[in-house]
Amino acid sequence: MKEYQSLTHTSWDCKYHVVFIPKNRKKKIFGVLRKHLGEILRELATHKEAAVLEGHLMPDHVHICLSIPPKYAVSNVVGYIKGKSAITIARKYGGRARNFTGEAFWARGYFVSTVGLDEAMVRAYIRNQEEEDEHYDQMKLGV
Repeated sequence: MKEYQSLTHTSWDCKYHVVFIPKNRKKKIFGVLRKHLGEILRELATHKEAAVLEGHLMPDHVHICLSIPPKYAVSNVVGYIKGKSAITIARKYGGRARNFTGEAFWARGYFVSTVGLDEAMVRAYIRNQEEEDEHYDQMKLGV
């Protein structure tokens, strides 16, 4: 039986596959940052009562499966996570004591898809994304 979450007057199961990239799609997600970015994203999601169910950090993009309560818009939660994580990255890993306006780590926009009944398939896709990319790259080299 499927387990639903609930708010005061609502039972819900809203899950989304979200992908976003660093500015100019530069390979910035590596080293110390990669080790701690998952923690940062999970903590920021909890501020909006959301949860990161699955995630994988590629060198040039992020895949996450988010569970978001229906009282929040997906754009609100993703915008919050991207904005606050950019500030945290600048402070902890960019050597900046405070955030200045116009500072950005993530590119504008993101991809989002509802998970629906295919949650297991989407979570497996996120988990195995790196191997799939390597396999695809190998296929391109053989042509």
